[in-house]
Amino acid sequence: MMKEQASIGRQLKTHQYHADLIVTGGGLAGVCCAVTAAREGVKVILVQDRPVLGGNSSSEVRLWVLGATSHMGNNNRWAREGGVADEILTENMWRNSDGNPLIYDTILLEKVTSESNIRLLLNTAVFEVTKKDADVIEQVRAFCSQNSTLYELTAPLFCDASGDGIVGFLAGAAFRMGAESESEFGEKFAPTAEYGELLGHSLYFYTKDTGRPTVFVPPAYALKDITAIPKYKRINSQDHGCQLWWIEYGGRLDTVHETETIKWELWKVVYGIWDYIKNSGLFPEADTMTLEWVGQIPGKRESRRFEGDYMLRQQDIIEQREHYDAVAYGGWSIDLHPADGVFSEKPSCNQWHSKGLYQLPYRCFYSHNISNLFLAGRIISASHVAFGSSRVMGTGACGAQAVGMAAVLCRQYELQPRELLNPERLNELQSRLLRRGQYIPRITAVDKFDIVKEGAITVSSEYVLRHLHPDGTSMHLNAAMGQMLPLKAGSIPMITVYADAKEDTTLQVSLRTSSKQVHHTPDVVLQELVIPLKKGAQAVPLSFDIMLREDNYIFICFMKNERVSLRNSSERVSGILSVFNKTNPAVSNYGAQTPPEDIGVEAFEFWCPERRPAGKNLAMDIPAGIALFGGENVRNGINRPTYQPNIWLAEKEDTDPKLTVSWKEKKIIREIELVFDADFDHPMENVIYHHPERAMPFCVDSFVICNDRNEPVIKVTDNHQSLQRILLKEPVETSKLTFHLKGTHGATPAGMFAVRCY
Repeated sequence: MMKEQASIGRQLKTHQYHADLIVTGGGLAGVCCAVTAAREGVKVILVQDRPVLGGNSSSEVRLWVLGATSHMGNNNRWAREGGVADEILTENMWRNSDGNPLIYDTILLEKVTSESNIRLLLNTAVFEVTKKDADVIEQVRAFCSQNSTLYELTAPLFCDASGDGIVGFLAGAAFRMGAESESEFGEKFAPTAEYGELLGHSLYFYTKDTGRPTVFVPPAYALKDITAIPKYKRINSQDHGCQLWWIEYGGRLDTVHETETIKWELWKVVYGIWDYIKNSGLFPEADTMTLEWVGQIPGKRESRRFEGDYMLRQQDIIEQREHYDAVAYGGWSIDLHPADGVFSEKPSCNQWHSKGLYQLPYRCFYSHNISNLFLAGRIISASHVAFGSSRVMGTGACGAQAVGMAAVLCRQYELQPRELLNPERLNELQSRLLRRGQYIPRITAVDKFDIVKEGAITVSSEYVLRHLHPDGTSMHLNAAMGQMLPLKAGSIPMITVYADAKEDTTLQVSLRTSSKQVHHTPDVVLQELVIPLKKGAQAVPLSFDIMLREDNYIFICFMKNERVSLRNSSERVSGILSVFNKTNPAVSNYGAQTPPEDIGVEAFEFWCPERRPAGKNLAMDIPAGIALFGGENVRNGINRPTYQPNIWLAEKEDTDPKLTVSWKEKKIIREIELVFDADFDHPMENVIYHHPERAMPFCVDSFVICNDRNEPVIKVTDNHQSLQRILLKEPVETSKLTFHLKGTHGATPAGMFAVRCY
């Protein structure tokens, strides 16, 4: 029994902890930052003010994680973010392909708690910052309401990934809210005051069918007049979760300090919408439906944006500008919303895409006036217009991984964030990121420690694309479609496809490529053919007399003709894709982007894949073959398809696909890294979608590594990740290593993007 009286008051129980890096904010950005740093030996304290990790992607909000892939609705091929973000989404597919938000929570918690270098503080909110000097943070204080404990946390480095930037705000870091004028950065898409300068918050709801009639009596605060929502006619009984992203409010308010006001307004709207669905009589199918879940906290889009040494702007995105200090990338559209949100007469979003991925410079990821403060997530240094793209979670996670690795180097060399701009340190930062799975467009890994570079590579076979055999199905040209094929500069090989015509007609074929190797928008027409077809089945030889100026993908585009169908192939091959000129209104893809002339955005067509099991390749014959899948690709420093496939593939008929690295003398090997094809073109949405695959069909599912005596060094089964980092319990002394690949998850040609040994 405890019985105590203290008339002079009491002090909270207090814990004092010290670390190398304190990360405030446990959203996806904070998680990826913390895990990246911890795996390199940095002691991290991760402070999260909610009971779960993931932020907007958690079960508390239930927004899907998206980034450059944009639901496969833009021209960014093989664009899913790598590193820890890829590891999380790939694991979620393996365990949770139905998109259960609660299972996703467990994956994030497991990733963090599995790292011995991370101390996780959940339900803990930072409320005070102490500074050693005007520009140096010394300590943050935080309070956990669940255990009534105060935490005093010290470190030489801090990362603010909190969404609203609480640490940066309290520390006096320069920040902005609202939109810049067009004149400041020359951004032609800068919004007017009438459109609004802030994006609002959203709340979602889930429903379920109980199988019996249910009633709904709305709370007194529910919206009474559904016509107050100009878009009420789009309401239906089937949408749920983040399909309801347009239920948005707060862009005219202070999106930090008036969040509770905004939440209440969103609750009114949510319950008013459900009242309309249940009780208007317009949705008889809802008679047996009930609400299963309503968000308790809103998903925030925008509040403070902090100033770094560089501010990302519209031109960086649209022009795909190159930055010497690139450490991450984005690819979501510039996506601005009217400030009046759900009550606006305007379209719910205003999205404009770039032709490809854009680089994110390191200078955007630290405060320009607080010397030991990193920035991660949606608060990085970007204009309001550029923020419209960089704000999404996949992009935020990608940048946060760069912050985590930057913190590693800062501790290793006793530097402050800005000092990593030294060319030698910056090159090391980029190289170490690439080695851990990060992708940085136009940056190729230069790894001086990888001894595969000095070995000889031999393979059991190399895939040559000569045939994609027909499978008995056809693709009707009720929309234009294209086949992407990688080629070296020079002549175009003869290609034969197979067509069926309902009547005599013509087949229009457009041979295209991209104007830059850094994107996959087929905006250059090389040659056009008009081929007469007879009624019935026939082979269609395609002969082009144009030369390809540089190594790149070509797009053989077949224009819409509802009288024609082309034979499909069920064969899938890494780096080979079919694409379609269709629409995806969810990401403002209407087949072509046709912006007004005065907003600084380019016009182009969208040619996008379809999700498996659709999106088959065309059946075709290429007698000369496309031989771009050789063993040397595993050390070219690029770990996904770009303007070439960058992968070694064995022939499909090879019964023991293997790659051997040999050295002239014995080497002592302590670590091996392999990079497989986990299909970076797949968005892997973590909620709402029900994915038909747990693992990507191109990914090697098991492998064995043998030494120079043909003894197994390690065996791995059930692989579904892109990066396998193998730390050997005992060093191996050998003059060669042989990698035996035992098949893929989809019976595709087996192969690897990279082999590295240390």
